[in-house]
Amino acid sequence: MTEQDDRFSSRWGILMASIGMAVGTGNIWRFPRVAAENGGGAFLIAWLVFMFAWSIPLVLTEFALGKHTRKGPAGAIGHLIGAKHNWMGAFVGICTCFIMFYYSVVTGWCLKYFFATLGSGLANTNAETYWQNFTTTSNEPMFYHLLAMAVGCLIISRGVVKGIERTNRILVPVLFALLAVAAVRAITLPGAIKGLEFLFTPVWSELLSHKVWLEALSQSAWSVGAAWGLVMTYGVYLRKKDDFVLTGYTTAFGDYSASLLAGIAIMCTVFAVLPEAEARTALAAGNEGLTFIWLPQLFQAIPAGKLFLALFFLALSFAAMSSLIAMIEMATRIGVDLGISRKTAVPLVGVVGFVLGVPSAWKMGFFQNQDWVWGLGLMVSGFFIAIAVIKFGAERFRNELINTPEERRPIGRWYTYVITYLVPLEFVALMVWWFYQAIKVYDPEGWWHPFHSFSVGTAVLQWAVLIALLLLVNRWWANRVGAKRGN
Repeated sequence: MTEQDDRFSSRWGILMASIGMAVGTGNIWRFPRVAAENGGGAFLIAWLVFMFAWSIPLVLTEFALGKHTRKGPAGAIGHLIGAKHNWMGAFVGICTCFIMFYYSVVTGWCLKYFFATLGSGLANTNAETYWQNFTTTSNEPMFYHLLAMAVGCLIISRGVVKGIERTNRILVPVLFALLAVAAVRAITLPGAIKGLEFLFTPVWSELLSHKVWLEALSQSAWSVGAAWGLVMTYGVYLRKKDDFVLTGYTTAFGDYSASLLAGIAIMCTVFAVLPEAEARTALAAGNEGLTFIWLPQLFQAIPAGKLFLALFFLALSFAAMSSLIAMIEMATRIGVDLGISRKTAVPLVGVVGFVLGVPSAWKMGFFQNQDWVWGLGLMVSGFFIAIAVIKFGAERFRNELINTPEERRPIGRWYTYVITYLVPLEFVALMVWWFYQAIKVYDPEGWWHPFHSFSVGTAVLQWAVLIALLLLVNRWWANRVGAKRGN
């Protein structure tokens, strides 16, 4: 790949890739459910606050790190603050790699259901039985996991411009068009107004609930893609003349818009078809239950439901794939930064990604455990990135790496305060909240057990093992990526 090919070709290409990275399955299958369970409009307000108090500052930090160091998470932090701290950036990258292993499985589920809507696979079937048969008694999840990784690697193998940029120039506009069509169709259903009211009418008293704020912070952290190392990787491919503050803002608001469109489509459909009590039951069925069990039934109950169900799963597949290719590119970047040629790194990532994703495709309990552990691990990643900026000097980072001469929209001092004080506090709050959930709700009897799916013990053990291994190889790793010496 030439130096010319190794950069995005335009601002539009950067924006499409960034929004494609941010908009994933969490926007479509998690956001409507969490918003509905946490005060509707009140949740939207809290979520908007945390776009500025977590997501946007970390997105801008990652863009700056990638552009300044020309390294992905494997070496950016070590280059910024010294070789002995390089392991923190490696944690960011490896954490997202672990997510990639099972996210490819999720992408495969979306592809499977889209293809099923084209035939008679979902028609006149018991949706719950169909889902159970697919995930527990067939080898299809393995095949579709392989298909997702293969397609993603094929796109990445074509490079930044011909692969990532061109693909997202198609996927992202079509994704938003599909979501808009689904939202408009849902609004026109009889009784859809109940869904709109449920989603947008604020229950003002809910703003006094810590749960609403913590759930909104969690959704923002998981949804926008901040601290995943993905934006850092795309930052490597910015041209020197490219500014990125507006791109960071637009990425976050693009993610917000996609979530709202998905929320409108799903909430209106649920409340138009089901009585309120059943609608609440459907929304409480969990990500997989709502998406793969309830929605196929609901879409079949509306006029032209088969068509709109196909469009829904096509949009979900596009959202999943646009995020998956960002993860594969980040993993490839790690390999390149470690000295592996890109030609070798792409198939290597594909093979390793498929093999290490097999357990999640094979066993739902393993999938759920990995989602729990490494989803929370992203909060640790955000904390590590903030610590790196604090050690460098947050105000210095803002002045030297973000507000550069080519930046046409310099960011204010609020960034310094958020990164220095708010992000670390939010990290502590999230850890306390989710560990409390594990202890009191998910697994009260076995919250300490290292081999239970949703325990504190399993998260701490797996993070500790990864950090110990990274510390063990830190000197070697730092040498390979050319981290700064003497810090």
